[in-house]
Amino acid sequence: MAFRLATRSVFAGSLRRWSSTVASTSNGQDAPLPTAESKDSQTSDIINNHQKHMVATYARPPVMFVKGEGCYLWDMTDRKYLDFTAGIAVNALGHSDRKLASVISRQANTLIHTSNLYYNPWTGELSELLVRHTQASGAMHDASSVFVCNSGSEANEAAIKFSRKVGKVLDPTGSKYEFVSFHGSFHGRTMGSLSATPNPKYQEPFAPMVPGFKYGTYNDIDAIQDLVTEKTCGVIIEPIQGEGGVNVATDEFLIALAKRCREVGAVLVYDEIQCGLSRTGSFWAHGRLPKEAHPDIITSAKALGNGFPIGAVITNQFVSEKIKVGDHGTTYGGNPLACRVAHHVVERLADASLQKEALAKSELFKAGFEKLRAQYPDLISEIRGRGLILGLQLTQDPSPIVNAARERGLLVITCGTNTLRFVPPLIINEEEIQTGLDILAEAIKSTR
Repeated sequence: MAFRLATRSVFAGSLRRWSSTVASTSNGQDAPLPTAESKDSQTSDIINNHQKHMVATYARPPVMFVKGEGCYLWDMTDRKYLDFTAGIAVNALGHSDRKLASVISRQANTLIHTSNLYYNPWTGELSELLVRHTQASGAMHDASSVFVCNSGSEANEAAIKFSRKVGKVLDPTGSKYEFVSFHGSFHGRTMGSLSATPNPKYQEPFAPMVPGFKYGTYNDIDAIQDLVTEKTCGVIIEPIQGEGGVNVATDEFLIALAKRCREVGAVLVYDEIQCGLSRTGSFWAHGRLPKEAHPDIITSAKALGNGFPIGAVITNQFVSEKIKVGDHGTTYGGNPLACRVAHHVVERLADASLQKEALAKSELFKAGFEKLRAQYPDLISEIRGRGLILGLQLTQDPSPIVNAARERGLLVITCGTNTLRFVPPLIINEEEIQTGLDILAEAIKSTR
């Protein structure tokens, strides 16, 4: 017992010393970007101690982040990193946003949780706001109501259940139960959303999957007729596949898919968990499509809380009128703290100037990527994406570049097969973009 208490004291002391170092600096952004990644003993000791008590579901690099501000993160040694990942497209407003922190503090001091057995002011306020901004943006024109949950996987799980319920109402025999998704997609880790994610790496350890799931080829219009049938209750698709490699669905494919869903009475679900909420330069990525290609359900999470856990399922009346009391539920979902946070975030992300700037910043990234492709034509084969969800398709494993970039103070992540993914905070500025592109160029050069 004495040893355990001593050990805890050492780790607590390390964290306190780090906190004192940061507190003594008026502006941590004055700290230089790192030029080499050190494996300091303080960080290693803490990581080694924590790993013994953490289920090993992730392989992490030897860095521990303890502070964030804007587009930057700091590690235990007060080294600064420019973040092109935004917590995997989550921190659209950047890290430790002061206005958001103030909202969290005020609501936490007012009311955090009551359960869905009772009304609270913010679940309804957020639902109304999402419907209003969705309709005003030119996206899902018949959006009418919202189910609030805690995560993207939960949102997709609800969408699957809602689709199954619609199928049961339309065909009481129970034969309308099949659910369609597409190769390259990622919809979550729970059993329903995992069953809609046809990737052997994720599915095989937990097989068999939930019965009734079918998989199609992304952007294959000719296959839609046989894929979506009278037995289909629902279809889920990402307008831009994030985890799958930043693959963009063509307008023609989404229009044809929506038409087929309407023909057979299948619920069309657009998973905009990663590509939605202004990341593509419009409030929803599908907002450019004609009304006949709009979905029956939009699922959202990630940027919705800017790091605070929350998910949402936006439905039209074709779906919502078939969902009855008791069909679905959640203990934490829709709690006043999460909903007030999301209400604040949505108000800011719906700003037209922010969306316009996302498109302009996208062009800066693309111009930088084109220069790199011209310099390394044997390495970079394609540039994909829209707005600030972008991918560089490489001809080899990008891991050495990711590591070299991190050692130089830039955070980037991968997706798909040999794809570098760029999903920075939407508030990133031109200077930060150029700094990151310069570091990326140095990282690539160092690996050649």
